[in-house]
Amino acid sequence: MADNLSDTLKKLKITAVDRTEDSLEGCLDCLLQALAQNNTETSEKMQGSGILQLFASLLTPQSSCPAKVANVIAEVAKNEFMRIPCVDAGLISPLVQLLNSKDQEVLLQTGRALGNICYDSHSLQAQLINMGVIPTLVKLLGIHCHNAALTEMCLVAFGNLAELESSKEQFASTNIAEELVKLFKKQIEHDKREMVFEVLAPLAENDAIKLQLVEAGLVECLLEIVQQKVDSDKEDDIAELKTASDLMVLLLLGDESMQKLFEGGKGNVFQRVLSWIPSNNHQLQLAGALAIANFARNDGNCIHMVENGIVEKLTDLLDRHVENGNVTVQHAALSALRNLAIPVVNKAKMLSAGVTDAVLKFLKSEMPPVQFKLLGTLRMLIDAQAEAAEQLGKNVKLVERLVEWCEAKDHAGVMGESNRLLSALIRHSKSKDVIKTIVQSGGIKHLVTMATSEHVIMQNEALVALALIAALELGTAEKDLESAKLVQILHRLLTDERSAPEIKYNSMVLTCAIMGSESLHKEVQDLAFLDVVSKLRSHENKSVAQQASLTEQRLTVES
Repeated sequence: MADNLSDTLKKLKITAVDRTEDSLEGCLDCLLQALAQNNTETSEKMQGSGILQLFASLLTPQSSCPAKVANVIAEVAKNEFMRIPCVDAGLISPLVQLLNSKDQEVLLQTGRALGNICYDSHSLQAQLINMGVIPTLVKLLGIHCHNAALTEMCLVAFGNLAELESSKEQFASTNIAEELVKLFKKQIEHDKREMVFEVLAPLAENDAIKLQLVEAGLVECLLEIVQQKVDSDKEDDIAELKTASDLMVLLLLGDESMQKLFEGGKGNVFQRVLSWIPSNNHQLQLAGALAIANFARNDGNCIHMVENGIVEKLTDLLDRHVENGNVTVQHAALSALRNLAIPVVNKAKMLSAGVTDAVLKFLKSEMPPVQFKLLGTLRMLIDAQAEAAEQLGKNVKLVERLVEWCEAKDHAGVMGESNRLLSALIRHSKSKDVIKTIVQSGGIKHLVTMATSEHVIMQNEALVALALIAALELGTAEKDLESAKLVQILHRLLTDERSAPEIKYNSMVLTCAIMGSESLHKEVQDLAFLDVVSKLRSHENKSVAQQASLTEQRLTVES
């Protein structure tokens, strides 16, 4: 065998130069046979013989057997150690040229060769993209859609190339969406559909392609699959139902594709998605709630959905998942409610529909993603809703849980949202009872810490809440404000040049508000606030300069 191979390689070198067709084909057949018997050893010998360099000249359309040459390269490139030598031998460019061939066997072997050489190499795949293989392959898929092997080759190539961000723009400029949807409709077998799904998912991350897929009718195909598979307990069907409904949700992440499918709330797709929420299938409940959360990304849609009873459907769904519920469904339903609560006109309607009670049932959840959405939903609901803010702010269980979550160091999102909700309860209720509840539950120190947050919006929310506490219940909160070192923090905020103008402004308002406390007043005097404030009278921001004058007068009178 070894001698045979050496002879073949020698003969091939001569034949490659002379272009003797019969013996060339015979040599290539011998190589393919040797590769089938021991790929690694044969590939090593080929590399040592320098034959790869001659292959580039055999890959021209004029060559007598480009398909066999490409097949040999495809087999050789199954070995990782042979991929760079194939590149160095200059094989990529002639292979890419061969993709313009009309011969289906040549196309198939060429596709295999390129796929194996570039396997797992983002830089080589990027090179192929730059050489324009995407439009070529999309065209091939359209022309040869009846050739199963070629179709599969194109899909595998798309799957690999679609992982690269640089490919998305090229794909978007072809009719890939149309071709894939056409192909998808023809597939009956699960495995074949699965292959198309694997290409659709990465492509659908691009907004332009999302819209193209929607326009090409993918959504109707997905809805049909859901309908066919929803009652099946076969593993393949359950997997396909999940893939189809996940892809459906992904298509709704694009603003244009989402709006097109919403169709003013009258669209068939929107209606079908609504019917998933009360279903008994967890995957459909999840996809339905996520779809609603996506539809709820603009005020008009939110208002329309709330007017048409979506809130009751979501609270019913949450009720079904209170005890040992599905965490992903809880998270999705709360996300939808949070988004729906953003428009001002929806807040009162959602409050009277009992959303707060439905949400509060999840206070005992130990899952940070659920906690995070629960907090966000409540914060959206009480925005400028004084009565609701007061009711929630007097709920000792809620406030105690918020104080506990304000210390959730491992979950920055939950910690931030808890602080923001504590502050919102005070700012929107302006209620002494709420402040007393928060003081008694140990919440003051967290609001003071929040004033040092790296996010200006959170600093501001904390300072405004603390100013209300000082104005309404200074006696009750005095000790906690003192032990939380509020005065030192205010001093730091006022002297720090990096503090935003609104932070300086609210810090001075708060400084004036705590002057009624003897102990805090003494701390302000000891830290020479008067000097700091005097300097701010010449601040470039007018509001800050004015507040500095007022604060200076106040401090001078009190001193």
